[in-house]
Amino acid sequence: MANVPRDLKYTREHEWAKPESDRVRVGITAYAQEQLGDVVFVELPKVGAKLTAAKNFGVVESVKAVSDLFAPVSGEVAEVNGELTQKPETVNQDPYGKGWMIVVKPSSKAEWDQLLTAQQYEEYLAQGGH
Repeated sequence: MANVPRDLKYTREHEWAKPESDRVRVGITAYAQEQLGDVVFVELPKVGAKLTAAKNFGVVESVKAVSDLFAPVSGEVAEVNGELTQKPETVNQDPYGKGWMIVVKPSSKAEWDQLLTAQQYEEYLAQGGH
């Protein structure tokens, strides 16, 4: 079973979300990066971009596939991990740490409750999680 930290929330599209004060840090899960293989390119939005929950906010490209990234919550992009443009492999090396992608200032607290807990995400993966 892939690494699923307990202090995060998850989407069915394999993004993780971590609450940080009034913001949410976002990345892709260990499961997602394992399925993708070696990440070679990451395209992220600019600071100030408006996101809608469950809608595309960027792209991650690997040697195997190109996958869309989906926002776990609606809001405004407050930070972008610019290091990923130079070192996209960081997503594979540390998906829950240095491989984070964006920080969002959420516009709705209710959306947070719609995300999966670690246990729910593990159950989703156990059922095939695609």
